[in-house]
Amino acid sequence: MEMTAKVLVGLVAALHAYILVLEMFLWEKKPGRALSGFDAAMARATAPLAANQGLYNGFLAAGLVWGLIAGDPTGFRAQVFFLACVLVAGLYGGITANRRILLAQALPGAVALAAVLAAG
Repeated sequence: MEMTAKVLVGLVAALHAYILVLEMFLWEKKPGRALSGFDAAMARATAPLAANQGLYNGFLAAGLVWGLIAGDPTGFRAQVFFLACVLVAGLYGGITANRRILLAQALPGAVALAAVLAAG
């Protein structure tokens, strides 16, 4: 179970690194606009906000990677903390912004968190 948990944490970290790239660097390009559904003008107008969101996603990814490489108990605690943050952010985003966030962010975070807790 421990290996499964580590793989799931790594996948959630990779997802958030990918979101960082989309929101910080590709927001006004085709992949970012496909994610947001915005036209070119709205993507340009919201790019600073998206970049800020992307930075936060990068912090989540960094925290999860730290949790994977740090020895226990720090590594375990970091994974639980940052996965809880992913879950809360996903729930909030799913409720306030777009329901797709529940499946794309909250669900993977919840599954990884459950695996980490079961392995711990």
